Amino acid sequence: MATYDPPTLAVTTNTADASYDSVVVVTDSTDKLTGTLSNLKTIVDNYISVDPSGSSSVVLIVSDAVSGSKLIYSPTGPLNRDQDDVRRIYDAADTGIKRALAAGSTKPLLVRPPDAVFVDADRCALLGALHALYTPLEIREARPSDSKKATDLGWWYATDSVAANNLITLVEGLEAGRYASRDIGGSDPERMAPPRVAEYVESLFSDADSAVTVTITQGHSTFEADYPLLAAVNRACKDIPRHQGRIIWLTYQGEGTIDKTLLLVGKGICYDTGGADIKAGGVMAGMHRDKCGAASVAGFFRILDKLRPKGIRVQGAMAMVRNSVGSQCYVADEIITSRAGCRVRVGNTDAEGRMAMTDVLCAMKERALDTETNPDATISTWATLTGHVIIAHGDQYSAVLGNGPACDANIPQDLITNGIDMADPCQLSTIMREDYDFAKGKSEYEDVLQCNNEPSSKTPRGHQFPAAFMILASGLDQYGKQSATPLKYVHVDVAGSAGPFPGIPTGAPLLAFAKTYIIDRL
Repeated sequence: MATYDPPTLAVTTNTADASYDSVVVVTDSTDKLTGTLSNLKTIVDNYISVDPSGSSSVVLIVSDAVSGSKLIYSPTGPLNRDQDDVRRIYDAADTGIKRALAAGSTKPLLVRPPDAVFVDADRCALLGALHALYTPLEIREARPSDSKKATDLGWWYATDSVAANNLITLVEGLEAGRYASRDIGGSDPERMAPPRVAEYVESLFSDADSAVTVTITQGHSTFEADYPLLAAVNRACKDIPRHQGRIIWLTYQGEGTIDKTLLLVGKGICYDTGGADIKAGGVMAGMHRDKCGAASVAGFFRILDKLRPKGIRVQGAMAMVRNSVGSQCYVADEIITSRAGCRVRVGNTDAEGRMAMTDVLCAMKERALDTETNPDATISTWATLTGHVIIAHGDQYSAVLGNGPACDANIPQDLITNGIDMADPCQLSTIMREDYDFAKGKSEYEDVLQCNNEPSSKTPRGHQFPAAFMILASGLDQYGKQSATPLKYVHVDVAGSAGPFPGIPTGAPLLAFAKTYIIDRL
């Protein structure tokens, strides 16, 4: 496996530092280029006086006054309107670094003049730059000479070297998590089939000083006994060793008294054919990305391992299966009893993600009920679950849906606020009575209906009712606001926010959750 080898991050106060071969300026106005940056203002303003398009699009300016004689000006556009958020800065950094790479730069220096427009602007500028510098795992393995787009990335700072270096440490930890998430989520269905995902994750945390422990559950008979809904999806692959399912369990415990527990379940469908309800008409391409929820669970643990937040215990599960079609595949109309004892009628085999996660969610519910070991627990499922969420919220946003206890604790709103701050935006959706009604069994044969036989994109509340299904089939409905032991649960649908195909995965919702649960504990 190609190792994690990002560019070296360092700080400097000198825009002519010979350690770098280009300078990338990201700002909304050259008027912010003051003090030691005033020479850059002169250069850019002179260029714009000749080519006004430089005020609104990325340009390369040749100047001996900067490192490598290459000055890339990447304007953000306005930052002060109602519709502007920190993604303006993230995107401009990404665009600027790509322009530097196209000009042959391998050691760009990123310059963002200080301002107070967005609280996490510096973090997002660096993360945007690093997104541009990611090289896919399969390229790193197949062509090692092309494994690094840049060897170094510099960060200009004005005066506070301690704060600048702390920023670098934080961003390195966040990017390590996104790197792992992209590696798993973006790689093809054979390179990241369930057994190979397990190998990758074990390798990721194999260092003797790692704070993350990894255990693997495998074997179809074990799945049938303990995770029967997942077993149904795995059934078509149970006799194909390279495609056999895995549940990958991860555990992190920070130093000090534990006052918070986070329990994560990720959908890891390594390839989704649709099963017996096969994806026809050319819509199957891209379904190797159906594992991005689980991929980000692995990424979250990578961040934990790098940054070591205190006072929190995090347990994660990656439900890795392939939804194949064949003589042994599960079919609509089957009734399967879940781990929680709920009789589930299958309505559509292309709704396999909720099948893969629900029994694992039930297992996390059981852990959450041990409040002495797992105080103040929040359970969350991360999944590329529905096409409907893209219709509802667009292709840039994660949908966050909380049960009653989670909403009472303001968790969805915290994730939305923090996600917007970190260029990992989330939108609020709600689980309503109609969603529970939709998922209820329609006859005396079954307790719940897994899905209807229409695509989610053609179903009213098509991304909300799956959350209600998972709550009912896992038994979480017994631990709502009415319970003496209420459990907080948040479902996050990342079908839109996981990233474009073709293209590079984003790692959503890593940054929103990192700000909510990690950064303040460092």
